[in-house]
Amino acid sequence: MASSDGLARRGLLIAGVGLLAGCSGSSVGQQPSSSGTPSAPGTSGTPRAPSKPSAPASTPAVALPSVRTWSPGSGEIQPAAKRAAVAAVVDLLGGSRSVVEVIDAQYGGILGDSASVLVPCRVYTISGGRVVTGGTTVDVRLSKTRGSWRVTSTHPAQPGPAATGLSAAARQVLASDRIALPPASAADIRSGQVHDSVLTTMLQLAETYRIGVSVIRSGHPLNVFGTNRPSDHPRGRAFDTWQIDGHAVVAPTTSRSLITSYMRATEALGSYNVGGPYQLSGSAFFSDQTHHDHVHAGFQS
Repeated sequence: MASSDGLARRGLLIAGVGLLAGCSGSSVGQQPSSSGTPSAPGTSGTPRAPSKPSAPASTPAVALPSVRTWSPGSGEIQPAAKRAAVAAVVDLLGGSRSVVEVIDAQYGGILGDSASVLVPCRVYTISGGRVVTGGTTVDVRLSKTRGSWRVTSTHPAQPGPAATGLSAAARQVLASDRIALPPASAADIRSGQVHDSVLTTMLQLAETYRIGVSVIRSGHPLNVFGTNRPSDHPRGRAFDTWQIDGHAVVAPTTSRSLITSYMRATEALGSYNVGGPYQLSGSAFFSDQTHHDHVHAGFQS
């Protein structure tokens, strides 16, 4: 069972991403009792016994939703690293009164003996008699020793507070039913720290594709993994796509032409740095093991 300190920590992590509240359970007020009326004086009637108070209606039990258990598919590179990362996130954010729904697990970077696995997730928690929906993205760092992956640290996203005003593009992305945003990415946009170049590209891509976003700004390594070069993500100048038209980029069954057409469309809309599972011709494109499971799009401004 989780300790009280652990539950408080989870509450901070969940609330820190600024999320939606679920519907509360119903409450029932106390029913007034009614007294019997005695018979009139001089009659032979017997006074009625006082009636019993009405039993309060039972409040429906609040239950956590069932969630899909995440597991790596056949197209994964080093699936054991992702299993270890996901297990660490479920342990960090889960508990007796909460359940973790892993949206995706993608690499923030992978080398021979170290890795960063980014785990965007939703967290459902029973609080105040209702189920509250929250979530975050966790950058899980791992090292490989004697063939086994071990979690060395976890870094939950810190999107920052919501801005008082948002651009039209930001509002449109948040409202779009063709752009699926995990909680931390939605909070990134609400913080006002995502450049419009990213947002307008998402909107234009969404005219053709249904997009599953995994990471935008927070929850991503500050530097390109294994280097000292700053990543475009923390500066709000990049986004990663893990799913296109309902098909996971990493799945072997996903059409190669679907992924490559998406990559080329992203470059045509202004991305100077497009990474994915396939190496395309052109200076903007690159491919490596880190990007076998998602399409990266970076912007210079």
